[in-house]
Amino acid sequence: MYRQLCFILLILGLSPALVFGQTSSKWSLEQCINYAQKNSLTIRQAQNTVRNSELTLKQNQYNRLPSLSGSVSAGNQYGRTIDPVTNDFNNQSIGFNSYGLNVGVTVFSGNRINNSIRQSKIDLEAAKLDADFQSDNLALQIANAYLSILLGEDQLELAQQRLNLSEQQLRQTDQLIQAGSLPENDRYDFISQIALDKQSIVEAENQVAIAYLNLKQLMELDPSEPLEIERPVIEMPDDINTDAFRFNEIYVSALGTQRNVVAADKRIESAKISIDLARAGYMPTLTIFGGLSTNFSTRAQRFIFEPGTESQTILINGQEVTLEFPTQVPISQNYPYFDQLSDNFGQNIGASLSIPIYSNHRNKINLERARLNTINQELQSLQIRQNLKTDVQRAIADARASQRSYEAAEAAVEASEIAYDNAQKRFDLGAINSLEFATARNNLDQARIQLVRARYSYIFNVKRVDFYMGKPIQLNR
Repeated sequence: MYRQLCFILLILGLSPALVFGQTSSKWSLEQCINYAQKNSLTIRQAQNTVRNSELTLKQNQYNRLPSLSGSVSAGNQYGRTIDPVTNDFNNQSIGFNSYGLNVGVTVFSGNRINNSIRQSKIDLEAAKLDADFQSDNLALQIANAYLSILLGEDQLELAQQRLNLSEQQLRQTDQLIQAGSLPENDRYDFISQIALDKQSIVEAENQVAIAYLNLKQLMELDPSEPLEIERPVIEMPDDINTDAFRFNEIYVSALGTQRNVVAADKRIESAKISIDLARAGYMPTLTIFGGLSTNFSTRAQRFIFEPGTESQTILINGQEVTLEFPTQVPISQNYPYFDQLSDNFGQNIGASLSIPIYSNHRNKINLERARLNTINQELQSLQIRQNLKTDVQRAIADARASQRSYEAAEAAVEASEIAYDNAQKRFDLGAINSLEFATARNNLDQARIQLVRARYSYIFNVKRVDFYMGKPIQLNR
């Protein structure tokens, strides 16, 4: 992100004072970018995607820990039911209450947990790269809108200069008419030109207003809010030889700097792990579990035994003899609540092995889908690389074309200025009419407009190539 910001800032030749501080109410390019990135709905959605990926990673990591659950139940049973304590059938109403605590941990599941953690880490990296790419893309759009405003303001300044010159020439024409050097009809040509110049000013003002509106929309700034940008000092890269640009060198550099390319590679890694996760469906799952439980029943009874005697008569040698035996007499008592919970307390521990045998071809289909998704991600990565290759080729071609256009525009301005100066002298002497003079001036105006456009285009395209090459971008080199 830092390299991207440097690229955009240096496109417009911002000085260090503009980058690290602002002493006026005007907006620097960096401030526009920062404001847009904080308020962009697209970037906020991308950040939410990053947060969701972080939560997924945490969940997969927590899956290594045991699961613990508790249960409490209470109620009444009616009719012929089984007493939950004695397991006896009973036709009376029975109130019951039970408690349970269970714990379980997965010991083996086809390495599903470890692979899920690996995959979620890669998905998180890809999500962050996607968010950065969205941020970079927005920054480029802001820079383009910022540049459009500067271009529109330069064109407006040229239109105002043309109007001032037309008014000055009208005054000179009136003086020549009064001196008898020119016919009176010549002044109407300049009056018409002044009207056209005023129209050009209005059109240029509209273009600036539209450019500002576009910038506000990208920044998610209310259109009614005031906004005025700073005008940085722009230096021309006059020592650049665009013919020396080599595609392979620039393309290889771009592969390592473009975040969407790296994100595509991460998605291929994630898709390959999905194949391993799908294979885990064929593997057995081993879990260890344990639990604690107790219960209470309103029909439960507790018995105590009290000492007693029991007599029995028997015949001994033809005589009846009565014998007494000591006995224990059972007596039922109420079974207190907490005593029942204590006496019924039980524990269990064990292991469970689940072996998949047939799942309606679900595992096979999941495996095929994972393989197909891997192929699609590889194709997507190839498509991104192909688009990058096209972008680099276009950037090189645009840089070369813009350099030639800028050089041609400079030559055209020089030639038009010489032609205009000659026409000015001849017009002052009355050697040419106002139409011929206006033609020379319009040629100069058009040449200057083309030079302004070529200037901004040349700066942007050269800096864009530098960005793809991953070189430190400097204003003076």
